[in-house]
This record gives sequence, C-alpha cells and structure tokens, in this order.
Amino acid sequence: MLSAKNLGSLNPSDFKLVPTPKALFQLVPTPNSLFKLVPKPKMLFPLQFFRLVAILQMLESIILDFGEEMQRLVKWASASGNLGLRILWLFLHLAVSIWFFLVGIVQYFESFLIASDIFKKYEALDISKVRYLAVVIDSGEARQISKVFELLEWLVDIGVRNVCLYDPDGVLKKYKEAITDRFSSTKVSEESSTNGAVATDRNLTLEFVSFSDGKEAVVKAANYLFTKHYTNGDKEKTDFTEPQMGEALAAIGSGGPEPDLLLIYGPIRCHLGFPAWRLRYTEIVHMGSLKSMKYGALVKAIYKYTMVRQNYGIGFLIQLPW
Repeated sequence: MLSAKNLGSLNPSDFKLVPTPKALFQLVPTPNSLFKLVPKPKMLFPLQFFRLVAILQMLESIILDFGEEMQRLVKWASASGNLGLRILWLFLHLAVSIWFFLVGIVQYFESFLIASDIFKKYEALDISKVRYLAVVIDSGEARQISKVFELLEWLVDIGVRNVCLYDPDGVLKKYKEAITDRFSSTKVSEESSTNGAVATDRNLTLEFVSFSDGKEAVVKAANYLFTKHYTNGDKEKTDFTEPQMGEALAAIGSGGPEPDLLLIYGPIRCHLGFPAWRLRYTEIVHMGSLKSMKYGALVKAIYKYTMVRQNYGIGFLIQLPW
C-alpha cells in the first residue's frame, strides 16, 4: 500500500506512463518497484442515460399522438369483422404495452438516481417560480391517505408553500382535518374557511377543492350575471365575455389563484374536472399512479417547469379585406 512515509523513498524513474483505452493515464511500476497508482476513471454514464431518457420520452409522445387513430382503427375493425385487422390491433397493443413497461423501468431508474443526488443539476431548484401548485388525484386513489401525507411531506421538503388538493368526489375534503392536523395544530380561520384554504405553522397553505365546487361556482356566476344584466331591463344581451365571467367568479368568491403547475396522479391523462377558469396558463403534467409515485419524478417535474421560459402574449384578430 502506498503511503506518505514510503512515498519519499521512491525514485521517479521507478514509474512510467501507460495510456489506457479512454485516453486516461495510470502509473505502472517498473519491475524493481512494488507500487502502482491508478486514477479514478471519469463517470460517463449519466450523460448517456440522459440521452436515452430523452429518446424514450420523444418516442412516448409519438405513440400517444397516434392513440386516437389507433382507437378509430379498432372500432372500424370491430364493426367490419375483419380478422386481420383485429390481429394487427392485438399486436400493436402488445407492442405498446411492452414499450410502456420499458419506459417505466427507465423512469424508475432515473427517479432513483435523482433521489440519490447523483444528478447534481436538480439541486439548483428555483422553487420561487412555483408560487401555487395544484395536485389532482383520482378519487379512487385519494383514499390512500398515507400516500397523500407522504406526497405533502415531499412538497414541504422541496419548498412548495401553496398547494391545492383536488379530487372529483371530494374524498380529500373528508380527510381535511387529519391532513391539517398532520401539518399544523392551528385551527381553520373564519376567513380561510370560505374557500377551503388552511394556513399551517409549517409555512404550508392548503386548499381543498372538488368537482362540486366548480359546478356550484358556475351556477352562482350565471345567477350573478343574470341578476346584473337582465333584471335592469337589458334583455337583448345574450353573450358574455371571458372577462365578465371572471368578474362574476371573483364576485362570488370562486375565482381562486391560478396554479403555475398542475400534477395529476391517476390512470387518466386529464385534469378530472379541475375548474377550467383557473388553468389559463397552467402547465399540466401526468405523474402516473399515486401508489407508485417517486420523489425523483416529483423533483424532475418541478425542475422542468422552473427551467421553462413562460411567454405571455395578447391575442388579437385581423380582418382581411377579401
């Protein structure tokens, strides 16, 4: 073993440089020496892995784009009774299933590497860009309250301070007290109880929303507009603009902040009825099943959002002369 004590007794002529296949050099002793120095090789794996993930994500998006066409094909094949097309559909279904299985393995491995702090770029996370985060959970999976607790703990560790929890059937509302007790010992104030927002002593503000809230808000907004524009004798007005609808929702207290990022946990790639008027500039990311959620995938989704430049423009209409 080479040590500082016996290093001084060595002669530089006892060693020679030998090139290795990757253009690195290691010190190899000459026959009259008993020591050898080998430098640590450079780690090239993360770069190659990133390239593989990018290719898989690109191919995944291509497959999803053809999803509607494939559904039309199977409907037509079933209606026409063509056996060959049915076999083709089964083959395509098997191929896509295998593909998503492989993509899932790669994503799992990538999440593990991110959670292990191997990819250093995810440590520089500018969480200030995520001022309001919405989490949409399928009602069937929302009953896994331990997973919801774990997800909120991760968000607190990352630094998220404002979270909206949504599920269509209002399951999370039933666990509202348990969730708030987990993150705070404070009571819900009268002011915050009107919109479901709860401020905790861990700098985390929670809002609980369900599908019925959005439906009720639309009814109240319609009544507000009817009262304002039709009860004063102006019965010719039939169309309402988006600003007027936004004004009505704000007047009844159902406007709510617009999430910067919306994460969906569940088998379906949609927002499951989350109030659409709050999603004008929201980026939506499907995270997969809640039971298989991963910390690394959560960090990656938030990191990708913080690295995207948001461009906000004003729409306008040009009338051509012909």
